[in-house]
Amino acid sequence: MAQAQVLSSDSWQYRALNAVNPGLSYLSDALIELAQAGHPVVAGSADLQYSNGLNRFAEAYPDRYIQFGISEQNMVSAAAGLATTGMMPFVATFASFLGLLCCEQIRMDVAYTKLPVRLIGHHTGISLGFYGTSHHATEDISTMRALAGLTVVSPADGPQLASAIKASVDWPEPIYFRIGRGRDPQVYEDGVPFEFGRALVHSRGSDLNIIACGITLHAALAAAEQLRQDGLSVGVIDMPTIKPLDRDAVLAAAAQSRLMMTVEEHNVLGGLGSAVAEVLADAGAGTRLRRHGIYDEYSLIAPPTTLYAHYKLDAAGIGEVARALINTSGNA
Repeated sequence: MAQAQVLSSDSWQYRALNAVNPGLSYLSDALIELAQAGHPVVAGSADLQYSNGLNRFAEAYPDRYIQFGISEQNMVSAAAGLATTGMMPFVATFASFLGLLCCEQIRMDVAYTKLPVRLIGHHTGISLGFYGTSHHATEDISTMRALAGLTVVSPADGPQLASAIKASVDWPEPIYFRIGRGRDPQVYEDGVPFEFGRALVHSRGSDLNIIACGITLHAALAAAEQLRQDGLSVGVIDMPTIKPLDRDAVLAAAAQSRLMMTVEEHNVLGGLGSAVAEVLADAGAGTRLRRHGIYDEYSLIAPPTTLYAHYKLDAAGIGEVARALINTSGNA
């Protein structure tokens, strides 16, 4: 019986599969630009340089790239050590490994010591599809958000990631970047402005305001456009920084509509929805909030697009959930 072929990260087939993925270039290109500007950037990955695109940085700066192999926890601790020498380390691996497996090292070696390490968790949420629950990251926002002194960022696409990477040069705290798989729909043009702790308001609505993060933003924008065509007033806010959260943007949206909805490729417990709910509760805002995402279960195994449809995280699904919220609240 013929055995299935396993493609290692160093195989030419694996490189060819990822060579056609332009979304992977933003991370390396941003780091290369920082290095060219004189910043002491170093990068590392746990045998996934072709999954996250860091092979481009490794080719440009081979003396600043470290291949750690499958030793994610050691990679995080080593990055902390590099930061103590004045280097600016960016280390990347699957979000399920970085945000969950490495939680102890991030807590004690990075966040507790307040070292400026930049952690890149890629292939977040359910974007790894057939790899299954062990590789799906639907708890990493809640885990990372609970660590004191750790900034949590979920860019919507490659251009926003690149802008956030460049903005991190002057950010004093360690950062956990939560990014997709590089094949996500593009929302922004290159050079999109980015500021930590600041939301981007795409539109405002009187019936409903949707707050989305990461790769769900594109689908939320499409859903809102369809709802507007049906005569509903629906706004969309991009919340790329989950911690610190833009409280002013949340409360401004709550003042405009008594209905709000968060959308995230994450468990509804502890993620963006919980962060927004905390702001509303602390302020005593009389706004009804629907937290939409994965409803406290382990995600299924299937192609990513199938999973997005199943969990109603595509445009059609988000629109369906939003419409039901409006209808049951008497706004339509």
